[in-house]
Amino acid sequence: MKLNVTIFQCLLGVLLCLSCATSSAAHRSKPFVHGSYQEIVAARAGKPFIISLWSLDCTYCLEDMVLFGKLAKKYHDLDLVLISTDTPEQMNEIARVLKKYPLKKAESWVFADKFVERLRYEVDPEWYGELPRTYFYDAQGHTIALSGKLDYAQIEQWIRKNKKINSTSNKKI
Repeated sequence: MKLNVTIFQCLLGVLLCLSCATSSAAHRSKPFVHGSYQEIVAARAGKPFIISLWSLDCTYCLEDMVLFGKLAKKYHDLDLVLISTDTPEQMNEIARVLKKYPLKKAESWVFADKFVERLRYEVDPEWYGELPRTYFYDAQGHTIALSGKLDYAQIEQWIRKNKKINSTSNKKI
């Protein structure tokens, strides 16, 4: 009987470890390098989506995460891409922060090039690194760029507008 309990405890421990590894992997960020931005945009051609650039030490960025979490709960098909301007060495901390918010469907990236100016320029030649920075792409590829804290009502209006336009072509946002 004691052997059965020990085996059960070992199996339970293994399952817990696998569960933790899986949930941590769900919030793993891809390395954002030269060409990544074009890859992100090209993969979503013809669909509306949002790109949010953020950092661990940006208070407004974390407030935007709360906002995105609320919107993701309400709009399950929201296509959100999160790009952390931190470093790959901070990957565990990034994953821990992302785990706090209901953003499991959001694609996550982290700056992985020592030459961050080149990455910023690739994102937007007129962006100088201020955070948070958010880009709203409609299905036609038109972009609205915003720096600073976001407004829930304005973002929701954008989502509804683009969802309505996109529903006529049966594409999800």
